[in-house]
Amino acid sequence: MEEGTLLIITCVFFLLLAFKLCLHKRRHRKLPPSPPAVPVLGHLHLLKQPIHRSLHSLSQKYGSIFSLQLGSYLAIVVSSPSIVQECFTKNDIVLANRPPLIMGKYLS
Repeated sequence: MEEGTLLIITCVFFLLLAFKLCLHKRRHRKLPPSPPAVPVLGHLHLLKQPIHRSLHSLSQKYGSIFSLQLGSYLAIVVSSPSIVQECFTKNDIVLANRPPLIMGKYLS
C-alpha cells in the first residue's frame, strides 16, 4: 500500500473512533428529555418568536424540565414554579457558580 493511502485510512479510523467516543459520552449523561436536534444548530430551529410560546409548547410535550442544545451550549429549561423554587433554594450554590452566557441576555 502507498504511504498516502495508509495515512488516509489511519486518519479516517481515528476520526471515526473519536466520533464514537463523543457519542458514547453524550448518550450516558443523565439529562432531561429533549426534542430531536439538528447536528450543528441543535434546537435553535425550534425557537421562534415569541420565544416564551415556543418554550411553553415544548414544555407541554416534554414535561416541566427538558434540555435544549443551543449551538454548542446545553440549556436545561425549567417551566414549573415549584421546581424553579427548589432549584434556587436547595441547589442555589451549584447554580450560582455558572458563568454568564451572552445568549441568556437575549433569551431571558
